[in-house]
Amino acid sequence: MTRRIAWTLLVLTSVLLVLAVVPLAASMTARERVAYRESQRAATRVIAAAAEEHLSDHKPATTMRQELEAAARAGDCAAVYDASARLVASTPCAAAQGEEAEELAETVLAGHEPEPPENEGHLLAAEPAGEVRQPAGAVVLARSSDRLDARIAAIWGWSAAIGVAGLAASVLLSVRLARWVSRPLSTLDASARRLGEGVLDERADVGDGPPEVRRLAATFNTMAARTEALVHGHRAVIADVSHQLRTPLTALRLRLDVLAASAQGDTAAELAAAQEEIARLSRLVDGLLAVARAEQATPRPTAVRVDEVVAERVAAWSPVAEERGVRLTAGSEGPSLTAALGAGHLEQILDNLIANAVDAVPADGSVTLDRRAAGESARVLVRDDGPGMTAAAKAVAFRRFGNPEARGSGLGLAIVHRLVTANGGTAKLEDTSGGGLTVVLDLPLWPQT
Repeated sequence: MTRRIAWTLLVLTSVLLVLAVVPLAASMTARERVAYRESQRAATRVIAAAAEEHLSDHKPATTMRQELEAAARAGDCAAVYDASARLVASTPCAAAQGEEAEELAETVLAGHEPEPPENEGHLLAAEPAGEVRQPAGAVVLARSSDRLDARIAAIWGWSAAIGVAGLAASVLLSVRLARWVSRPLSTLDASARRLGEGVLDERADVGDGPPEVRRLAATFNTMAARTEALVHGHRAVIADVSHQLRTPLTALRLRLDVLAASAQGDTAAELAAAQEEIARLSRLVDGLLAVARAEQATPRPTAVRVDEVVAERVAAWSPVAEERGVRLTAGSEGPSLTAALGAGHLEQILDNLIANAVDAVPADGSVTLDRRAAGESARVLVRDDGPGMTAAAKAVAFRRFGNPEARGSGLGLAIVHRLVTANGGTAKLEDTSGGGLTVVLDLPLWPQT
């Protein structure tokens, strides 16, 4: 955004400078040429007036020679011709003009007004001495164009300097303006991204930028504060209710255990059913607490060796799987992958998935954990050959209590989904070839240094 604003203002300023400076310099150049020509013609007329007194009135040539000497001191070359186009007097350098000066003199003596040419860095001017139609003579004055060229070069040089200075000022101002506008927007964008990642106490800076951006930052902060209050309140309610339920549930279970110890017949069967319901309710409360803890997690990525964690969890759950007659194995050796995850999150994810799979798979079934590289992700697959899930069940499996076919609390996959997405990964369910369910986890890789 900074570059776009700066380039836009820079191009606009450049166009304005070209449209303003170039015509102005051209106008000043033309005016300087006219002024220089007029000055040259005025000097020529002064010499012509003195020459007329000598040629027409037959006065001494003293004044004429003085004017020629003054022209020579000024760096001009002048020549005086009589009515027959014969050279009467001249400055020492006048001979360099040669035939071109004589042609101008003849043109003036013929009563015409010549178009003085520029000859080898000299500007020529011719004026009649006396009346234009019947002049007594003619004066041709040659003046170097170096001074005119220097003045023109100075005009264009100053114009270019002004243009460059204006362009530099435009660059400075445009960059500062662009940063003034874009920097708070970039900060606001970063704050919104962190808020979306779960940093609920993130707030934007409301002290920088234009008033509109400051108002936007203030509105964002208000929204973030309300979101934080709502989320924390929601989490606190779940955690508090779940925690408070554990004590009466434990007491009720103990009472039922005492009663069941001395009960017989139908009473014992009813008490056993009640104990199962209490156990299911306890698992549900524990699941709610686990969900609350997972939702409160704001991961700070660390380097996690996926192969090591997979091996550890397979070893930890193998006794439970063997007790139930289920084969729990790690797949064939894959590449050594390092994922960027919160500390302990991969262990929680795999524990929930293995627990669900071991519960779902019948005796003599199998659960396999594989890992592989998948583009910019570390992919972990948990396969089982159990009954699988229907399409409707898979569509809602990651929601709390979303799967009506779940045997447990229905919160395990919700916890998995929360932990995976909080770390920037994805989780999806697929059918296992030959029957069963496969959970596919794509986890962000740890950046290579």
